[in-house]
Amino acid sequence: MIHKFEQKGYHIVLDVNSGAVHVADKLLFLLLDYVKPPLFELPEEARENLDGYTEEEIREALREILELYRLGQLFSPDDYGVYAENMILSPIKAMCLNVSHDCNLRCEYCFAGKGDYEQGRAVMDAETGKAAIDFLIGHSKDRQNLEVDFFGGEPLLNFDVVREVVAYARSKEKEHGKRFRFTVTTNGLLLDDDKTDYINAEMENVVLSLDGRRDVNDRVRQRVNGSGSYDAVLPKFQKLVSKRGGKDYYVRGTFTKYNMDFSADVEALSRLGFDQISMEPVVAPPDMPYALSDRDLPRIFDEYEKLGSMLVNAKRAGEGYNFFHFMLDLDQGPCVIKRLRGCGCGNEYVAVTPDGGIYPCHQFIGHDGWRMGSVHDGSLDTEMKEMFSKISVYQKDECRTCWAKFYCSGGCSANNMCCEGDVRKPVKLTCDLEKKRVECAITMKAELMEDSPIVV
Repeated sequence: MIHKFEQKGYHIVLDVNSGAVHVADKLLFLLLDYVKPPLFELPEEARENLDGYTEEEIREALREILELYRLGQLFSPDDYGVYAENMILSPIKAMCLNVSHDCNLRCEYCFAGKGDYEQGRAVMDAETGKAAIDFLIGHSKDRQNLEVDFFGGEPLLNFDVVREVVAYARSKEKEHGKRFRFTVTTNGLLLDDDKTDYINAEMENVVLSLDGRRDVNDRVRQRVNGSGSYDAVLPKFQKLVSKRGGKDYYVRGTFTKYNMDFSADVEALSRLGFDQISMEPVVAPPDMPYALSDRDLPRIFDEYEKLGSMLVNAKRAGEGYNFFHFMLDLDQGPCVIKRLRGCGCGNEYVAVTPDGGIYPCHQFIGHDGWRMGSVHDGSLDTEMKEMFSKISVYQKDECRTCWAKFYCSGGCSANNMCCEGDVRKPVKLTCDLEKKRVECAITMKAELMEDSPIVV
């Protein structure tokens, strides 16, 4: 399978199964509409669409296509199906620890019911957090590196428990031959110097929630009393990042129908000193006033292209910053299993609620039928875990023939469940956005590289 597209004057060809990307001349690009392996003979009727090219030019382009085919970089076979058929249960290596089902913001688009996941406001006690660490250690088997993300609601509302859980996990590392990597996601309202220093010392990654420009942010990210949050959190985020010392972080924003000019939000964040930025499309029921729809796609596509140009110009000027959705590793890429099934939700990754309940991920919390067990009694629904372990792009009809399947891995299972009622049915709008982002990321790579073809 190949995918070809034009953007910013480049004729780009992606060989889906090998991952090879080629910046082609116009003739080779056109010929790929007419020839098929293994012979690559040009149909006579195709020649009338190739006016202006000599016979020798056509023969040379056909020879180049054949050579790329022989090298396995064009029309390569699909060898991934056998991996999909033999995927097995994996040890649990990552956990989202919802230490707080409460929040000091009331964000309009919040998927978590404005903090409580529609389960009632609650915070996790230290004993439940420690039981979650024991559960993770016990189900990680021979995995040495384990990940814990402190999440909410707002985890800083329960920061003493965060500290206690981190200390407990550290105390278990040597005994069990494990190494914990911690992340925290925060809206920043409760950040102070003490919390900032602790986070920068203990958290391998930090996710800072901010939607860009002040008016955009404060329209949807408001405090309980209805006031905006931008002016309160911005200096705290800037201070945390300035003291981060090169450790990972990113500012995570959301764009909605209210700010489809989101490249301006990315640019605003970069000017404020942030160089690791994400701006995610909102996932929401279609009747919500802020929801995105198919009618918005042309404008969003233009915005992604605009953002790509901004990033290229910034990098050429030595002022580059990273945009999460354009950070495709075209040189190596994810491992085979990650290409096939993505984040590992419900199999390698679980979420734990304040009462110790286990769910496939944080976005399944509050939805009937998805509780997998409890860290208190060690129970775990192994049938559900096995079901998630088998999900791959080859189990999703829409994904099987999609050129972008190895970049998105079939989309987010939770979004699929919430929007389509089936973890195996991807959301079309999300698919369309992902495909455009991949094309923009590849085009950026083409712009920033002098040699072609780009073979990855």
